[in-house]
Amino acid sequence: MSAAKRRRAPAAEAPPDWHAAQDAIADEAVRLALERSREAGVRLRAAGIAHPEPRGVAGLRKVAVLAKDDLPELQAEDPPFGGMLGVDVGVLRRIHRSPGPINDPEGQRSDYWRMAPAFRAAGFERGDVVLNTFSYHLTPGGHMMDAGLRAVGCVVLPGGVGNTAAQAALASQLGAAGYVGTPQFLLALLERGSEEGIPATFRRALVSGAPLPLELRRLLEESHGVSVYQAYGTADAGAIGYECDAKDGWHIAPGIVVEVLDPGTFEPCDPGGPGEVVVTSANPVYPLVRLGTGDLSTFLPDACDCGRTSLRLAGFLGRTGEGVKVRGMFVHPRQLAEALAGASGVERYQATVTEEDHRDLLTVSVEPAAGRPPDIDELAARLRESTRLRVAVRTVTPGTIPEDACPIIDRR
Repeated sequence: MSAAKRRRAPAAEAPPDWHAAQDAIADEAVRLALERSREAGVRLRAAGIAHPEPRGVAGLRKVAVLAKDDLPELQAEDPPFGGMLGVDVGVLRRIHRSPGPINDPEGQRSDYWRMAPAFRAAGFERGDVVLNTFSYHLTPGGHMMDAGLRAVGCVVLPGGVGNTAAQAALASQLGAAGYVGTPQFLLALLERGSEEGIPATFRRALVSGAPLPLELRRLLEESHGVSVYQAYGTADAGAIGYECDAKDGWHIAPGIVVEVLDPGTFEPCDPGGPGEVVVTSANPVYPLVRLGTGDLSTFLPDACDCGRTSLRLAGFLGRTGEGVKVRGMFVHPRQLAEALAGASGVERYQATVTEEDHRDLLTVSVEPAAGRPPDIDELAARLRESTRLRVAVRTVTPGTIPEDACPIIDRR
């Protein structure tokens, strides 16, 4: 498909009156939430909204924002979904478990997370063989992308995480034209293939779950010949934004309302002003009203050259919450606390996220308790089980870590 053809966005992806479409989604989300969600119903009624009627996005202003970081506690108090599930558990297709921990429902609808428009905008076509390297185990990332690819008509290689050499060889043998995963793992696959003389066949990639610095994008596109597009979404809300050919910000995905709010006042930010990405979704399975993602971004003020009329986010500008994304997986302080609770020889600890050669590194520094040196291998195993990531553990001199130290520091 030519770039010119891809720039003519389907009407379903670019309604002529974007704000009217957003208002309609907001009204439907309120209706569904009042009927189906105990949690959202409480916040809506507290804001004086007890009946569905046309209010639009502006009508949500008085509704309190629910922080995603509060979902683990909410689900623990009202299992398994915190009173947010809009259907009976028995009609779900799958139940996933995201770091936090957070239970995420998957309904029966085809392309449940609405990822297909992101793949179409990136030029993925029917019949393309695509390697999907997101995890299919517990977390929803693999299934999110898999469903979107199948909706487009692609043939999916469910690679999952790791096994770099085997995945590079299989993708080459089958002539995989597309890649899905983090940009860092894409680089690892390409470099491993180059080392072992495996011809690279990827022409395009849809990456998510990790930052895409300009230097890394240039390396992938100019040195390895892969056209790279970004997508942004969450397990609870599905697709939130994606890049088009212009690669100038993330178009808001169809079927979702996005607000950018000041983290202190929760008032809408002006275009160009960074704030928290807050989403509302008219999903009958899991209706969401003003869920705060904890991600920071801003709306771009100018129109996109591709012709789509949707607003665009400027990209990922940081986090308001405690969770930090490492190699496509969120790591929360509570996971570290649970992993190290009861471990002998640990007085204090602190995690640090760094980047080396475009790869995320997670290191946990541990102050040993007096007279009881910790078992580094045991701690690393505990942390890997909790975070599902390889974690380097090192001991530091007592007194190095302050008592009130932040549990996770992101130095990338």
